[in-house]
Amino acid sequence: MEITKQTTMGEMIEFDRGIAVVLMECGMHCVGCPASIGESLEEACMVHGLDADDVLAKINDYLASK
Repeated sequence: MEITKQTTMGEMIEFDRGIAVVLMECGMHCVGCPASIGESLEEACMVHGLDADDVLAKINDYLASK
């Protein structure tokens, strides 16, 4: 699966639960919140004041290291 800024939080976590750890390390502590599941990575980053490109890079680094 290719993760993009348009991928929803739910899709990412379903694909690999380790992504939740990456998101929490970035400052997204609402990963398990039902409201966040339908948000895209870009939307979630905007709500938390994070740079979506930076978070996406960390997710892709995590996936590449597996």
